This record gives sequence, structure tokens and C-alpha cells, in this order.
Amino acid sequence: MKLHKYLGLLLSLLAFPAFAWDVSDLMKKLASNPGGKATFIEKRQLAVLDKPLVMTGDLVYAPPAYLEKKVLTPKPEILILDGDRLRYETAGKKASININTQPELVGFIDSIRGTLTGNQKKLEDNYVLSLSGTPKRWTLILLPNDQQIAKFVSKITISGYDDKVTTIEYLQADGDKSVMTIQATN
Repeated sequence: MKLHKYLGLLLSLLAFPAFAWDVSDLMKKLASNPGGKATFIEKRQLAVLDKPLVMTGDLVYAPPAYLEKKVLTPKPEILILDGDRLRYETAGKKASININTQPELVGFIDSIRGTLTGNQKKLEDNYVLSLSGTPKRWTLILLPNDQQIAKFVSKITISGYDDKVTTIEYLQADGDKSVMTIQATN
């Protein structure tokens, strides 16, 4: 009789995971990332193109609000987000805007910055979050809960390990898709 009791207790303990892993835990890990440099390969599948557009380049992230995307191929361009200012350079042309004048852009940018800084509240302001995996290999799915953002983005899937983001996939509302693979260089 006692053996059955202990066996039942043992089996019930095995039914529970060895650790609890949730979005808050991931956000704490991501918030500890000091930033750095990386290379990327981005593949964009656009309805207007016969084959994917492939871009390569460098990324720089300095918490909490500096992001730089330098496209090297197929055509050089630079996109810099510094606080609330977004700057863009290509083929000698330059543009700069305050992102606060474009609410849907802010929501999209917050998906990146909120993830990199581990700001769960910022993410939850515009997205429903769903986490799967383990601390060693995780996937975070963001589904827009804001109608303005949902006009442009259907789903964002961010994957990584520990405090590193390795893949960002955007599925746009029009069906176009972008997958960026990131490799840390420092």
C-alpha cells in the first residue's frame, strides 16, 4: 500500500516541469543584454517580386534606444533609430522623422525595442505575447492587439537563446514576409 502511495506521489511530481518559464523570465534575460554588434541576412518575400529579396549587413544595438541597420548588399543603405528620431540614408538621399508622429510606426518599433530591452509592458501595450521553448532555445510570438498596427503586421515571431535574439520574422497583413537571421559578432 505504501509503495503505491509513494509511486503515485513520484508520478505526480514528474508531471510538473522542473522549472517555470514564462514571458517575465525571458524579459529579465533580455533586459540584461548589454547590446553589441551583429551581422544579418534578411530575406523578404514580396508579392511584387518573383524571388525573395536578400539583404546582408551589420546591426548595432546600444540599450535602451539606439538601433542601427546598415545594409551592405544588394544596395547600401542605413537606418538609424536613436530615441524618437528615425534616420534613413540611401544613394545619397537622407530623411529623418520623429517616430511619435507615426503611431503605427511606434508600435512596430516597440516590437523590436521592447524585446531587446526586455520591456514586457511596452510589448503588451500593442501585442498579445506567447512564449514557447526553454531558456536555451525560445520563441516569442507577438500578435497585434492594436487595429492600426494590425493593418500592417499580422504576426511577429522572435527566436533566440539565453539573452540573444537570433531570428526576427515579420508577417505583414498583405501576406509579404521578412525573415532576419542575426549572428552576434562580439
